[in-house]
Amino acid sequence: QVQLVESGGGLVQPGGSLRLSCAASGFTLDYYAIGWFRQAPGKEREGVLCINYSDSITYYTDSVKYRFTISRDNAKNTVYLKMKGLKPEDTDIYYCAKNLSPYCDVGVGYDYWGQGTQVTVSS
Repeated sequence: QVQLVESGGGLVQPGGSLRLSCAASGFTLDYYAIGWFRQAPGKEREGVLCINYSDSITYYTDSVKYRFTISRDNAKNTVYLKMKGLKPEDTDIYYCAKNLSPYCDVGVGYDYWGQGTQVTVSS
């Protein structure tokens, strides 16, 4: 059974850093792209960035370039989202999701999602 479990969210001051983890189980992480998305109540979900099977990164939004990065540890079945220079507008629930393919192809789609972890950026 495929599962994705996010962790690492919390309250951080503007300019601070956080590392989110996405623990995967029930499938071979090596074969799939994993994306991070975020959503606030009442707002549309936004794609943040994605890592493909060969560790190539695709940014879905320019607003996090140079501040966020993504990495994967296939041995630990975990994908990480490292965030620095956090801003209040980064406050959201962050979700990881498994792509149907090895590539960060939004058109192909994401089939499994985690339950999300809250990130709040506030002084």
